[in-house]
This record gives sequence, structure tokens and C-alpha cells, in this order.
Amino acid sequence: MPPKAKGKGKGKGKGKGKGKAAKVAAVIDGVSTEEMTKEQLEEHAVRLKEELDREREERNFFQLERDKVNTFWEITKRQLEESKATVRNKERELEDAEERHQVEIKVYKQKVKHLLYEHQNNITEIKRDGIIAIKLEQSQHQERESDMKGEKRVLKVELKEMELAHQEAVKALKMSHDQEVTKMREDFERLASELQSKHDKKMASLRDELELRRKVEIHEIEERKNGQINALMKNHEKAFSDIKNYYNDITLNNLALINSLKEQVEKMKKEQERLEKQLSETQAENKRLQEPLQKAKEEVVELQRQLANYERDKVSLANTKARLKVQESELKSLRWEHEVLEQRFTQLQAERDDLYSRFVKAIHEVQQKTGFKNLILEKKLTALADTLEKKEAQLNEVLSASNLDPSALTIVTRKLEDVLDSKNSAIRDLQYELARVCKAHNDLIRTYEAKMTSFGIPTEELGFKPLQSTVTGQSLGQGPAGLVVSPS
Repeated sequence: MPPKAKGKGKGKGKGKGKGKAAKVAAVIDGVSTEEMTKEQLEEHAVRLKEELDREREERNFFQLERDKVNTFWEITKRQLEESKATVRNKERELEDAEERHQVEIKVYKQKVKHLLYEHQNNITEIKRDGIIAIKLEQSQHQERESDMKGEKRVLKVELKEMELAHQEAVKALKMSHDQEVTKMREDFERLASELQSKHDKKMASLRDELELRRKVEIHEIEERKNGQINALMKNHEKAFSDIKNYYNDITLNNLALINSLKEQVEKMKKEQERLEKQLSETQAENKRLQEPLQKAKEEVVELQRQLANYERDKVSLANTKARLKVQESELKSLRWEHEVLEQRFTQLQAERDDLYSRFVKAIHEVQQKTGFKNLILEKKLTALADTLEKKEAQLNEVLSASNLDPSALTIVTRKLEDVLDSKNSAIRDLQYELARVCKAHNDLIRTYEAKMTSFGIPTEELGFKPLQSTVTGQSLGQGPAGLVVSPS
């Protein structure tokens, strides 16, 4: 459009110029057309024709540009309208979606309100039912409690009546028993007097026969007694030897286990000291290598500052960097070895703790077994003492019933005392062996406590208190287990 206006302006100017030329002569390059020659006018006409052609080309070019701009403007306008229509559609869809969303929110809020209302109603009903059930259960419990209290009172009354009846029955039975005992005593006294008279008559005739029979029976009793005594002595000796062998085996096994554990602990201590020494050497080597590394870094800084002699400093810097890399690689290898040593140290500590726990467990098991065996031995000794008392009572009854003469009674009593002395000596030997085993157990406890103290392990970390074995009626000394004195 502007080129078109320009063309129109030029046309108007030319028309006005022609009108003026008709009236006034034109002046070109300071010379009037009337004064110009034909050649000058032709040149001026050619120049005007060239300008006209150039103006026409420019007008055509601007016309094409204007058409392109108009086309682009139409296309852009159409795209803008389409974009505006798309935006309006999207805004309409967004408004519809917002309305639907608001409607859905209202619906869900209404549903939530209904659900909350129903939930509140259900909770209220459940609470009401629970309160009613609790009240019913409380009333039933009170009724049952009152019934049980009534039954208890009735039972107490019945029990009291039964006790009174029982006491009366006991009194009646005691009275009848006393009467019967009195009557029986009188009858027995009468019968005893009659039997005494009869036996006095028969005693003279039966004395010789009974004396002979008594001697035979005494001989048989002595033989059976000697056989039983020999059997008991053999059994006691066998049991004593078994117990002695068993405790010797236990003591040897415990000593071997303790020695092996001591050796393992010593080995672990040596290994730990070696590892600690190696760790300290590694740390010292690490410190020793840190100083060259620091010096190398300082040399690098110094070389960076000294840039005057570039080639010589460059070679020196390359050498320093190579040494720095070697030092860093050595430092990495030393760090890796340090980590490996720390892992081995941790593993050895775990193994030491495991051996310590196994050692404590073994000591606890030996302690339990020893206590159990001591208890069994004490029970056996108590049973043997009871058996001996019973045998003595039976023998006294036999001697009192046989009515022996004093000389035979003295012989039998002497033999019996000899047997009793041998039995007592066997019992003392067993008591001495029991005391020796208890003393060995206590010495073992003191030994491992002393070893734990020497290793720097407090005894409170065991988790249990060792049980000191004691023997009834005896006090154990502080000497070795082999020096336990037998009780006199």
C-alpha cells in the first residue's frame, strides 16, 4: 500500500510539473530547458526513462512484497482465529470439567456425611448394646456371687456340724477303745500268767533242745551274716572304685580341657600382640610416608611458583608427580593392609570371645556334674547309714529274742563291732574321697577365677555365681586337693 501511494504521488507531481512547464520553463542542473541543447535534452530524457524503469521495478517489487505480507497476514489471522476458537473450546471444556468436579465433590461429601452418620449410629448402637450386656453380666455375676456366698455359708455350717460329729465319734471310739484295751489287758495278763506257768513247766524239758537249736541257728546266722558282710564289702569296694575312677576321669578331662584352653588363650594373646605390633609398625610406616608425601606436595607448590626456568622445572615437576603417584599407591596399599589387619584383629577378638564362652560353659557343666555326683554320693551315704541302723536294730532284736549266754553274746558283739569298724572305715574312706573331690572342685573354681583375674576378665561377666561345694559335717582347708585330711 505505501508503494502505491508513492506511485500516485509521483504521477501527481509529474502532472503538476507538466502544467508548470507549459507555463514556466523547467530548470535542469541549473540550466533551463529552453537553453539546453538537443543532446542534453536527449541525455536528460534517457536518464528520466531509466529512472522511470527503475521506479516501475521497485513498484512491482513492493507490490509483490505487499501481496506476500497480505497473504501472511491472512494466514496468521486465520490461525489466530483458530487458536482463539481452540482456546474457547478448551476453556468451555475446562468449565464443564470444573462443574462436573464440583458436582462429584458435592456427591462424595453427601456420601461421606451419610457414611459418618451411619457410622455414628452404629457406634452408638454398639455402645448401647455393650452397656446393656455389661449391666446384664454384672447383675448375673452379682446373683452368682450371692448364690455362691449362700452355698459357702451352708457348707461352713455343714463342715462345722461334721467336725462336731467327728469329735463326738472320736470321743466315743476312744472310750470304747480304752474299755476294750482294759479288758484285753486283763485277759492277756491272765493268759500270760497261765502261759508263764505252762512255759515254766516246759522250759526245763525244752532248754537242752533249744540250746542246741540256738547254737545251730547262731552258726547259720553268723555264716549268713559273714556272707552278707563280704557281699556288702565287695559292693562297697566296687562302688568306691567306680566312683574313684569316674572322678579321676572327670578331673583328668577337666585338666586337659583347661590346659588346652590355656594354650589357646596364650596363642591368641601372642597372635594379638603380634597383630598389634604389626599394626603399630604399619601406622608408623604410614606416618613415615605421610611426611614424604607432604614434602612432595610442598615441592609441587614450590615448583609451581618457580616458573622462570620452565623446561627444567617441568622435568622436575614430572619427576615429583611420579614420586607422588608412587607414594600415593604405597599409601593406598598400606591403607588396604591396615584394613586387612583390622579385620583379622576383629576376627581374632571374636574367636577369643568364642573360646572364652566355651571355657565358661565347660566350667559350668563340670560344676553341675560335680555337684550332681556329690549329691548322689551324699544320698548313697545317707541310705547306707539308714541301712546300717536298720541292720543294727534287727541284730539287737535277734540277740534279745535269742537269750544268749554272756560269753556267746560277747563273742557275737565283738565280731559285730569288728564288722561295724570295717564298715565305718569304708564310710570314712568314702567321706574322705567325697571331701577330696569337693576340695578339687573348689580349687578348680579358685584356679579359673585367678586365671580370669590375671587375664583382666572380671568374674562378674560370667552371668552366674560359681557354686562352692561343701561336705556336711566337715570343713575343707585351703591346701591342695590331695592333702585333704580324712575325718577322725
